[in-house]
Amino acid sequence: MEVINRHVTIRKFKEKDITEDLLEKIIYSGTRASTTGNMQVYSVIITKERYMKERLAPLHFNQPVAVKAPVLLTFIADFNRFSKWCEHNKANPGYSNFLSFYTASIDALLVAQNVCIAAESEGLGICYLGTTTYNAKEIIELMNLPQLTFPVTTVALGYPDEKPGLTDRLPLEGIIHSEKYNDYSGEDINKLYSYKENLELMRQFVKENNKETLAQVFTDVRYSKADNEFFSEKMMQTLRDQGFLD
Repeated sequence: MEVINRHVTIRKFKEKDITEDLLEKIIYSGTRASTTGNMQVYSVIITKERYMKERLAPLHFNQPVAVKAPVLLTFIADFNRFSKWCEHNKANPGYSNFLSFYTASIDALLVAQNVCIAAESEGLGICYLGTTTYNAKEIIELMNLPQLTFPVTTVALGYPDEKPGLTDRLPLEGIIHSEKYNDYSGEDINKLYSYKENLELMRQFVKENNKETLAQVFTDVRYSKADNEFFSEKMMQTLRDQGFLD
């Protein structure tokens, strides 16, 4: 719990390599995560070479961490391997559907979180790159991913060269529901988000983006409806191309 509760995002790393032995230990800890039916329908692609990072960087919106981190780990929802095992053993796999994609995505994300915790327990820092699904099509092409695979997240890994403070989180009362979902009143919403809205950094975001509220920064700038719809359709088409949708 102490390791988890101290988690911060690291975007600046020392120029220090992660040994193969340590990297394998961390990924092994990742594989101890829960998995649907013990199928382990995921894969992990390790990227260390700078030329590959530079090709990946635009697909992660040119975040500097995508190039400067010693290691990038791309976590793949992977029903390709399991389906081939079935076929080689006279079984008929039925995994070319959205449910299977979702199952494999959950498996891959559970592994990714285990990897992050294991890495931080060994003194490493991590940065979760939420940009992977935006440009999944291009990542698939770059990494030669076959049918029934899909990249779901990327984690940058290395020894920290900064000490950022903890980021804000909603109070537990805002996320816990007893027995059934209890919807939020306007008063509840104001109370739950007041701390975040009044942080100096958040006030600065509002000012820099010439907005009236912090919520508008999210809806109009960071995660706009137009962008969400564009990348949603792109993702759905890529799922079709990868064999997860008809």
